[in-house]
Amino acid sequence: MGKPFKILLAIITGLILLIVVAFFALPFVINPNDFKPQIAAAVKDRIGRELTLEGELTLSVFPWLGVSTGKMALSNAPGFQNRPFAEIESGDVKVKLLPLLFAKNIEVSRIVLKGLSLNLEKNPEGVSNWADLIKSNESQPTAAAGPDKSIPAQAPESALTGLAIGGITLENAHINWDDQARGKRIEIKDLNLNTDKLAFNEPVAIDLALVLLNPEAKLTETIQFSSELTFNEQLDHLLASKIILQTITTGDSIPGKSLSSTLTTDVALDLAKETIKISDLRLNSGDINIVADITGTSLKDKPVFQGPVSLAAFNPAKVMKQMAIALPVIQDGAALNTLAINFNLLATNNSADLQDLVLKLDDTQAKGTLGVHDFSHPAITFNLVIDALDVDRYLPPAKAEKKSKPLASPAIAAAAVTSLIPVETLRKLNANGQLTIDSVKVSGLSMRGLQLKLDAKQGVVTLQQSVSQFYQGSYSGNAVLDVRHQQPKIAVNEKLSQVQIEPLLKDYKGEARMSGAVNATAQLQSQGRQADELRSALNGQISFLFKDGVIKGFNLQKIIDQGKSLIKGTPVPTDSKTDQTVFSEMSGTATINNGVLKNEDLKAKASKMRAEGKGTANLNSEVLDYQINARILKDKTGEEIEGIPVAVNIGGTFSKPTYTLDIKSMLTDENKAKIEAKKQKLLKKLDKKLGPGASDLLKRLF
Repeated sequence: MGKPFKILLAIITGLILLIVVAFFALPFVINPNDFKPQIAAAVKDRIGRELTLEGELTLSVFPWLGVSTGKMALSNAPGFQNRPFAEIESGDVKVKLLPLLFAKNIEVSRIVLKGLSLNLEKNPEGVSNWADLIKSNESQPTAAAGPDKSIPAQAPESALTGLAIGGITLENAHINWDDQARGKRIEIKDLNLNTDKLAFNEPVAIDLALVLLNPEAKLTETIQFSSELTFNEQLDHLLASKIILQTITTGDSIPGKSLSSTLTTDVALDLAKETIKISDLRLNSGDINIVADITGTSLKDKPVFQGPVSLAAFNPAKVMKQMAIALPVIQDGAALNTLAINFNLLATNNSADLQDLVLKLDDTQAKGTLGVHDFSHPAITFNLVIDALDVDRYLPPAKAEKKSKPLASPAIAAAAVTSLIPVETLRKLNANGQLTIDSVKVSGLSMRGLQLKLDAKQGVVTLQQSVSQFYQGSYSGNAVLDVRHQQPKIAVNEKLSQVQIEPLLKDYKGEARMSGAVNATAQLQSQGRQADELRSALNGQISFLFKDGVIKGFNLQKIIDQGKSLIKGTPVPTDSKTDQTVFSEMSGTATINNGVLKNEDLKAKASKMRAEGKGTANLNSEVLDYQINARILKDKTGEEIEGIPVAVNIGGTFSKPTYTLDIKSMLTDENKAKIEAKKQKLLKKLDKKLGPGASDLLKRLF
């Protein structure tokens, strides 16, 4: 048995040696370049494109079965630019022979493509120059079809089982993207890709670098990407760990000509479960630092993404300058210096909600929720609680004007802030929400316990406000801003209860000429874009009631005393007490017509007098034309002055009012007779002293 066994072994060994020799000799016997026409014809028949093989084809057989190519080019689709769709300078791919023959495992050596150039286009109709390639591939018969070609045969466990690739190298690739339908052109150059050995269920290191040119934006981006990828045989589970993405964007529109960004994260994608997890995402760009952990579910049909997101504190003014965004002109140069945001994201393909939101802007902190729904027509919802906010810090500086600053209520102030938004933006605004602010300052007014509700839709913005602590009183009001037409319209309804007017005026105007507690209501309407337009078109009604008040700079008692002295012919009082008028109550109503306020029923009560008033105040020119009529209730001397009316004319402007005594209106017939008698008595004294006719001479002279 030993000899036959040796003979059989010798035969087998000889056959193996013969096969090995044949494989080594095959490249010398067969010249692959002789088959270039057949290869080009096969490509033409399969996809309808011309394949040009300019370089030499080289075969290798053992231990690697492979081919190396020189320059190759694939023609473009008909109707597109006269340049190749794709071309390479050289390529190399090999498969290990023995594992393929005996174990049916595919072990590919490193795939190398050098000088790849790819031209991707879409014509004005939106048709791409690769659409025919996809159709050609889809039209090929499916190998897995059953005998009747209608019921698919059972698919193999995995068509890629046993596949191993030694790596991929892409050197100096170049890609042109020309979308003529949208007018977009992008060029990618210096594209280099290197990978480790590709194998299932094993980490594969990947390094990618490229330069992206955007001629429309005149920007150049240098991109570097590295990661370790792990994927299974079914290609439905991917783990990308140690991701590092670095970009450098350069261009004249970028301050400093350059902006760098770095992103690091780990990504786990499970297509079978339709989930994705983005772990420890960190994005750094200049002063911007974002940290997030996001989980996605139901990726195929109804994707939902959620997880915490944190934006570390940064200087928004500085970042806006870096991004070439014009800074708004604001009153406080120290504002917009600190911003930090934390929230839990809940997003779908058509909405985004920021839950558990904590936002810190300078000295202000806000907490609550913010959402945007229907990205195609954004609808904004919010519910925020703010600790303290000084709105004036972020408003434009007040213009230096000669006119005094007109008093604006909270509703008017809120409407004024809203009106700073462009009309076109307000017309598209769809928002609904509520703000609760513990302490707020706007237009110089300080408030506590502010509740503000906003409802904006189809060009109508409605604001409702209430203030629980408004200068020792309370406030409620609403404003409606209608921007559906060419001229924006505004309507305001307000109510003040027990508000101390003196500290309010000091905060708003810097001075107060009046004090007391006020109850007031107002219903106002106007239209226009500028403050002057709004004043000149202002119409409405006002009612008011002051209690325990003082008017400073206007001493009605002193004016009355002067009038009494003139009437009685006694010396005018010269003592200079504090120029002010004290009253226990003052009430009235007023109408406003095109910016002119008219009041005809002013009534005031003081301990020693009663007063009535009527007149106008022009809000456009700030001119006053008003008259007060007062009557004395009691006189210390007991003379018959009680009941004499004292008329005071008020003129000038809001900032510089004038007060004049109307003597004629104060004179009764009895008083006129007394004055005439005194005059005649004086003339007789002149005649007696100077001689007859002196009084006649005096009359002629005067």
